[in-house]
Amino acid sequence: MITSTANQQMKNLVALMKKAKERKKQKTFVVEGIKMFEEAPKEQVLYVYASSGFLEMEEHRRLLEGYPYEEVSDSVFKSVSDTQTPQGILALIRMPEYSYEQLLDGRRTHLLILDGVQDPGNLGTMLRTGEGAGITGVIMSRTTVDLFNPKTIRSTMGSIYRVPFLVAEDLGEMLKRLKADGVNLYAAHLRGTAAYDAFDYTKSCGFLIGNEGNGLTDEIAGMADTYIRIPMQGQVESLNAAVSGALLMYECSRQRRK
Repeated sequence: MITSTANQQMKNLVALMKKAKERKKQKTFVVEGIKMFEEAPKEQVLYVYASSGFLEMEEHRRLLEGYPYEEVSDSVFKSVSDTQTPQGILALIRMPEYSYEQLLDGRRTHLLILDGVQDPGNLGTMLRTGEGAGITGVIMSRTTVDLFNPKTIRSTMGSIYRVPFLVAEDLGEMLKRLKADGVNLYAAHLRGTAAYDAFDYTKSCGFLIGNEGNGLTDEIAGMADTYIRIPMQGQVESLNAAVSGALLMYECSRQRRK
């Protein structure tokens, strides 16, 4: 049983939770809680840490059958946990990797493309919403917040395991490739003149969403085929990035259900 935060495994666990650079280096991220552990593909689970209190319940011990795990004292577990009320289980998960081709599905291609989104909760929510709306993948710029940030992971509610994604080293080049492959790009933009529900999204398409404060960069916005706007009443100038993304993705989903 691990009884000290000075234990090397605990130090590594904390580093993986706090440092994107370390996660990238080890190609590993941390999930916390029963739901996130249960939904993880078994082949991606590298190791599990469970608190002494968690292991007191027989159903919890059965949950861990077949997995390599280590018991951690309740006090140490609480100190390394990233949540206010730890459930008593943490798991190291191997990062999934996807190819460009895995994000495309011919005429059914439905992409969310993010340029500089900074809020971990927004990013996680967009993945979760995207899964519900049937997107085929998410493409992110290098300036977008780390997908494997613990807060992002929690916000995905398990969608991190199921939604294909890519981080584009050069988002502009990636958009050129998408356009060459017949993907119609729509940018949610204040300069849009036509409402978002005025277009046909039944063919291959991708929605561009920008930074929460500054929107899309001029370079990326300029690569869209069409600017679209979300009509708003009152004195509201813009919507939360995750809300905007949800409206666009679900409009596409609605049209394709007809």
